[in-house]
Amino acid sequence: MIFSRDYVGYLARQTVKHLVDAKMIETAKATVLNERITAAMVDELALEDRINDEVRVILEAFQEDMLRTGANYQEMFKKVKNELARKYKAVL
Repeated sequence: MIFSRDYVGYLARQTVKHLVDAKMIETAKATVLNERITAAMVDELALEDRINDEVRVILEAFQEDMLRTGANYQEMFKKVKNELARKYKAVL
């Protein structure tokens, strides 16, 4: 993940604070809301890591074929990652 969990928690708290201050949302349990927003943000930010892991697994399976044909690992990584991002409807 690009950001540390502590920073994501900070971003979630600030997001909730700004939304409450702007009267866009109301909550009686700000700490519970902060935890839920943090969990959602961590999950969303970790999506790219999960996609990268899946790409590595896929490319490992085709490693011999790639060596035989002389395919570039970085190019194949980008192509497979873009396909998986489309499959998961992710914006990276």
